[in-house]
Amino acid sequence: MKAMYQRFLIYSMRTNRPVRILLSDDRMRYVNMTVLSMDENSFLALKRGRKTPVSIPYDQVLAVSYARGDNGDTTNDLFKT
Repeated sequence: MKAMYQRFLIYSMRTNRPVRILLSDDRMRYVNMTVLSMDENSFLALKRGRKTPVSIPYDQVLAVSYARGDNGDTTNDLFKT
C-alpha cells in the first residue's frame, strides 16, 4: 500500500468521515466511502447510503482524496461536546 493512500484511509477510519476513492475493479469509478478497518491486504469500508460494509483490496485503489466539502481540518472536532 502506498503511504499517501494510507494517510487518507487512516484519516477516514479515525474521524469516521468519508473519503473519495478511485477504484479500478471492472471499470474506473470514484466512490465515497468511510473506512471501518484495515489489514495487510485490504480494508473494510462502508459506502454512502449502504448498511453492509465491503472489503476492498489495496491493489484496486488508484487514488484517494478528501470527500467533497471536507478539507481535512480536525481541530474543530476537538472542541465539540
